[in-house]
Amino acid sequence: QFKLATILIALTFFGCKGRLQPLAASGGEGAGNASSGGTQVEYLTDPTMNNMNALSITIPAKWHFQGVLMQSGNCVSTPFAVFRTTSPDGLSFVERMPALGWAWGTGPAAAHEPKDCLPLKGPMSAQDFLKYVSEAMHLEYAGDLPVPAADLAKLQRAQEEARGIYGNNSGSQIKQELARAAVRYKNGTFAMKGELRTNVVCSEMNWPGMRSGVRGVPDRAPSTTHQCSGGITYFSAPEKQFEELTHEWDSQGLGGKAESAWMSAWVRRNKEQGDRMVAQIRERSEAQLAAQRQQFAQSQALQQHMHEDFLATMQRGTD
Repeated sequence: QFKLATILIALTFFGCKGRLQPLAASGGEGAGNASSGGTQVEYLTDPTMNNMNALSITIPAKWHFQGVLMQSGNCVSTPFAVFRTTSPDGLSFVERMPALGWAWGTGPAAAHEPKDCLPLKGPMSAQDFLKYVSEAMHLEYAGDLPVPAADLAKLQRAQEEARGIYGNNSGSQIKQELARAAVRYKNGTFAMKGELRTNVVCSEMNWPGMRSGVRGVPDRAPSTTHQCSGGITYFSAPEKQFEELTHEWDSQGLGGKAESAWMSAWVRRNKEQGDRMVAQIRERSEAQLAAQRQQFAQSQALQQHMHEDFLATMQRGTD
């Protein structure tokens, strides 16, 4: 249940939409009312599900579009939309960047770090995450921006839904945080203004220790693992056109949402894969425990045999 809650939240805020609103389109749901130039809808398909339409992306009419549905990796465990839509003059764009993740922890469960994580080894606020990203992109960080109250309300609803899914499990937690930042850079002779928006989703899992109960087999130490992912939407335009870009994008509800049929099919497939994985882990664990018990029994029998041989030797000597 906890993993399902994490999946639904991540799908929602990485450019998809389940029962919640997509943060990529901060102003509302779907395409909304058409702007003065109209809108168009592009689709991203999922090649792992017979090219089923996974996401619909509503953009201004006559804008160019490129996009793909990226599959999950080791550090970001859900698929996510990556797209770039560009104005006809090529100067303004809105880009949904690849989701980035990082992980850290203590204990045996944290011993194997995923290979595709950022080199971060601890918690980071959503605002600091945007500073980290802007530096990596060689953008001038112009300052923090406030998050609209409507988006904060959506976040609160998402957290309540997550708690409803995984309950008050003290061993598991999901935390989310929104942030926005203003950035600047030069595109040739053009002074460009930009905005980064993110939702950082972090999960914490606490794994209790376990006594082995078998001689010679060490106890298992407790573990705590943390995993964070951040999806980023990047707006950019010449300074004089920037306010028009963000106003049109937000007021018309442009952006991406997940197709409900794909969302249901993906969650169902993920649950089936998870159930199979749990069953395999249980089978391996039971087989390993049975082998340990057999080895212990053989060791005890050998020691008993050696003890009896020793007593027999002593008796023969005495006789």
